[in-house]
Amino acid sequence: MITVQKNVTAMVGNHAVAYAVKQAKPQVLSVFPITPQTTMLEKLAEYIDSGELKAELIKVEGEHSALAAVYGAAVAGARVFTATSSQGLLYMTEMMYWVGGERVPMVNAVATRALAEPWTIWDDHEDFFSKRDTSWIMMMAENVQDAYDMTLQAFKISEDKRVILPVMMGFDGFILTHTMERLEILDDETVEKFLPPREFNLIDFNDPVNVGPIAVPDDYMRIKYEAMKAMEGSKEVIEEISREYEKISGRKQYGLVECYECEDADYVFVTAGAWTGDAREAVRRLRNEGKKVGLLKLRVIRPFPKERIREALKGVQGVVTFDREYSYGYGGILANEIKSAIYNSGIDVMSVIAGIGGKDVRPLHFQKVMEDVLEGKKFEERWLND
Repeated sequence: MITVQKNVTAMVGNHAVAYAVKQAKPQVLSVFPITPQTTMLEKLAEYIDSGELKAELIKVEGEHSALAAVYGAAVAGARVFTATSSQGLLYMTEMMYWVGGERVPMVNAVATRALAEPWTIWDDHEDFFSKRDTSWIMMMAENVQDAYDMTLQAFKISEDKRVILPVMMGFDGFILTHTMERLEILDDETVEKFLPPREFNLIDFNDPVNVGPIAVPDDYMRIKYEAMKAMEGSKEVIEEISREYEKISGRKQYGLVECYECEDADYVFVTAGAWTGDAREAVRRLRNEGKKVGLLKLRVIRPFPKERIREALKGVQGVVTFDREYSYGYGGILANEIKSAIYNSGIDVMSVIAGIGGKDVRPLHFQKVMEDVLEGKKFEERWLND
């Protein structure tokens, strides 16, 4: 058994991610301020000003330029980082397809926030889920510890030569970005061994090439097919890196999905993001009443871990998905992806839409929904908006 010295502190989510970025030692950063991400940018600027992080922070006039700046630096061989939220993520969208399509390694921390109109600064997942087809790996944190751990793992996954894809790490705006929680941090030496400097370039300066030229149809489809294979192949790499991180941190890591009390469960919540903690508490309360319920937490949204989901839900009678975003005419995005993953399994999928635009959701909401299901009050889609 390996004994790991624990360094325990407390940080808000934005500072925990900034601390992980400092330890990852990127050479180039470009981040445009936007609520609720701004305090992360301020902390990174402090690290650079004090000399704790030796990096170039490129000042830009908007998020599109922020991603364009780190895109160029990453192609030239630098380890890079950016961050954003909500409308800023929308403003980045055009560049996200360039970065994903060219399979440029980088990490983007997204403090999730609802989209206009109407204008709001509170949390939901519509911004994050709207980017699910941009060829980026997408991870979602449950708490501040997850946000720190995932940021370090994201750099390693992105730069793994079996993957070479950009990674987005989503964490709920205000709920995590501005909440102080207990945090175990790794020492710098351990992080350096886990995440050594990037040692490969996408271009050879002795044999220059044209980056971003037009592709004829045969090449275009071949490039997309190779990206699909890399994305699918990343599932094994994500789980491998998760196991490696578990050894150096001394804390359990779960790879693509985490099961909580799933083994003998009749019904299971499916969640992603910060409210997983609320669902976990609801499961504890219901288990104390003798009810056989569980929780499946999705740590990775892209690539969608359908194989692990099928395995985890084997034997359950039904699942209750909680979506903090909605696709009009289609339904909860997570609910429909779960339906697709377990198609023809005979498992009921009930969709709950809640927490839109920051509307409060607590363990009691999860508990009440599951109690209704256990009493036979099943549904296809239910909005918690009263």
